[in-house]
Amino acid sequence: MSVLARLVGSDVQRFSDHHWGRRPLLRRSSDEFRDLLDLDAVDELLSRRGLRTPFLRLARQGSVLDSSSFTGGGGVGAEIGDQVQDDRVAALFAEGATIVVQALHRTWPSIIDFTTGLTEELGHPAQVNAYITPPSSQGFSAHYDVHDVFVLQLAGRKHWKVHAPVHPDPLRGQPWSDHAVAVATRARDDAPIVDEVLEPGDVMYLPRGWLHSATALGEVSAHLTVGVHVVTRFALVEALAALVATDERLRASLPLGIDVADPGMLDPYVRAAREDLVDALSAVAPEDIARHVRGQVWTGNRPEPVAPIAAATFTASLTAGDTVRRRGGLRFRVRDTGDGPVVLELPDRRLTLPRSTSTALTALLDGATWTVGEIPGLDGDDQVVLVRRLLREGVLMATAP
Repeated sequence: MSVLARLVGSDVQRFSDHHWGRRPLLRRSSDEFRDLLDLDAVDELLSRRGLRTPFLRLARQGSVLDSSSFTGGGGVGAEIGDQVQDDRVAALFAEGATIVVQALHRTWPSIIDFTTGLTEELGHPAQVNAYITPPSSQGFSAHYDVHDVFVLQLAGRKHWKVHAPVHPDPLRGQPWSDHAVAVATRARDDAPIVDEVLEPGDVMYLPRGWLHSATALGEVSAHLTVGVHVVTRFALVEALAALVATDERLRASLPLGIDVADPGMLDPYVRAAREDLVDALSAVAPEDIARHVRGQVWTGNRPEPVAPIAAATFTASLTAGDTVRRRGGLRFRVRDTGDGPVVLELPDRRLTLPRSTSTALTALLDGATWTVGEIPGLDGDDQVVLVRRLLREGVLMATAP
């Protein structure tokens, strides 16, 4: 089962057509996600992993607590002033504070693997936070997020209320606090679209902008929030705006002494700029737009972790018969014009490879497991050279023995 199907059910296409970016989805499931995180794992993170801010937040009655109330020095050998103090977290949790463990897609192995698979399927970057709420408590008042979310109930029960947006499809620079009065009014006066209790295993999807609040019921409640940082049409607008800066007409200075506060004086220059802009936009190539926008996606999540020592040892001793595969979650593009070297574009660099490696490179990047000595397009020694290069660049990984 794909990672996304685990969240939305086997009919992923229906989710795409009817819910993605449009309306909430609540799915009841017996999958309790214990393989991802449980309360014992949360305790381990808080007490034994040396977490620092901003990997932890605490909130109570709608307000985020100052981190100085639960962090302090790390002690001998760890002269760090903002490490999580587990005893202070315990005391604040007992007093009703919600614990928010942030960026689990960077700190907890099972969630790292889960997020790597999910972002490959979504095509959009994602982050994962855990929210642990004391019995009968509410950590945050009604609000909206500027990213889509999947809520995965891990433990306990939580009562969710979801209201329609007051500001549909907000961009990242348009937080709910900009519409705080409208949010509070909608949550107070309007009937919720969703008014349900989530049990362990339940999943809820909320597009960005949908108002929501949650209250734990009778026992400790924990859920994961997968925040999907969707790439929007406005990202294309931003790319276009950046790329038309190459047009010298749009870079020209306005006249000396112009009063930009005077609409009448500014109007002819606005009309001229609009005409030049339309002309410049038509000249922007899709390839340039794609190259500009992909940086937002390609750098949004790290690919599958590499074990540095094991990887270096494997690479140094590589020989025929060893097996490799493409690194999970790696973003790339191959540029092969059929004449000259092959270029492998990665999030942070470009690799230029001999033309003779084209067939082998295509095979190695197809996601299958390959045995050195059986890769098409190159003889045995050249296969070793190419695979060793791609291992060192973090493109390939050894398969488990």
